[in-house]
Amino acid sequence: MNDEEIDSLGRTMAGILRHFPDRYSLTMDEHGWVNLDDFVNGIRNKQRRFRWLKQHHIFAMVDTDPKKRYQVREGNIRATYAHSIELKLDLPTRDIPDVLYYPTTPEEAPLLLETGLRPADRKMVHLSKTYEAAVIAGKVRVTEPKILQIDAKKAVAEGVLIQKAGTTVYLAEEVPPQYLAFADLPPPEAVSETDSTSGPTA
Repeated sequence: MNDEEIDSLGRTMAGILRHFPDRYSLTMDEHGWVNLDDFVNGIRNKQRRFRWLKQHHIFAMVDTDPKKRYQVREGNIRATYAHSIELKLDLPTRDIPDVLYYPTTPEEAPLLLETGLRPADRKMVHLSKTYEAAVIAGKVRVTEPKILQIDAKKAVAEGVLIQKAGTTVYLAEEVPPQYLAFADLPPPEAVSETDSTSGPTA
């Protein structure tokens, strides 16, 4: 596949597995899984430009994705985060980092410290593994995001369910305000590094 085909197929996969499986006449179970044969055939039948698509192309997309946005298991495929449809994701809950991060705008930050984190356009709150990853995610919305710090160790110990969804992405249904604080600033060189690598984390 060339770069254009990879980009287009990636967008199609994300759209189907996160937002609109019904547009491709696909059945998704409550955990987000879609039959892989049906998935390939659905894309081939819906989009003429992908008539050549086979399962090994999907495997290549999954295996080379640095963010680990997809899982393939027992003949099924799913996205692990960024869904806008209601699902019961059964993702790993062990080895959650002690601290996680969340990007927001300078205007919204004080309110979130009072009310906690709840999903907005997605079905789950998306948390970042590092300060730098949160900055990159936040720059999709605002030039200089404000980063909040989550005491994930305490939150998990007190019953907040946090799941690992990707290389740097963690999910929670909500995060109460008692676990939030303004994040400590990282070293200047770490911040400058994000300027050269910034881009969506979707």
